Amino acid sequence: MNSETPHWFKSSRSGSEGGNCVETAGLVDAVGVRDSKNPARGHLSLSPTAWSALTESMKD
Repeated sequence: MNSETPHWFKSSRSGSEGGNCVETAGLVDAVGVRDSKNPARGHLSLSPTAWSALTESMKD
């Protein structure tokens, strides 16, 4: 991760109720994924290839 604070995004499809949402952030050489309800618990770092595979698998 770089020394800058990542900018986390939540999908516009998540709605305004909160609920079961994840946030993503572009990191150096990775994509960060975390729970929007509990961001202090940390995040997963996925390689761009793994992120692409994950998002493609959700389209099926």
